[in-house]
Amino acid sequence: MPDLTDEELVSRCKDGSDEAFAELVRRYRNLVFGLIVRTVGDRQRAEDLSQEVFLRVYRGLPYFRGAARLSTWLYRIVINVCLQDRSSPERLDVTLDERRAQQLDSRDETAASFELRDRLGKALARLPAPQRLLIAAHYLKGVQYEELAEAFGMPLGTVKTHLYRAKRQLRVLLETDYK
Repeated sequence: MPDLTDEELVSRCKDGSDEAFAELVRRYRNLVFGLIVRTVGDRQRAEDLSQEVFLRVYRGLPYFRGAARLSTWLYRIVINVCLQDRSSPERLDVTLDERRAQQLDSRDETAASFELRDRLGKALARLPAPQRLLIAAHYLKGVQYEELAEAFGMPLGTVKTHLYRAKRQLRVLLETDYK
């Protein structure tokens, strides 16, 4: 089934094919999980929320008309699930393996990369959930502006403005933490 288009996959899912739904989950699970984990910051919670997303997809497939792309519909569901998650922390506490971090030499390129990822993760976690989701979707997962606009139900210019503001806020957080 990997050779089926999204439209064919949806059609088979609507016809009751468990195989087709399993393929849909396989096709989109990494994208869904990646967006959620970047938004909520907790891998276990992200796994639970990913399951919630696919449960909603399963329940909603009979009503999916195909007016939007499947991926756009999935982004909308991810957005709703993340924004409705009551356990999502306002600030992400990034846990590090302290022993490994202490063993890294600060002059080592790996350490510099590790430190940069850590700082970026902490700064990203301080953004409000909608901004984290936009940043993660666009810059980390490559979701195009048009798809984000459709998924968020916003005009294209508004999405670009929100991304610009989120990026500017992220820059301020990184610069403030660096000083």
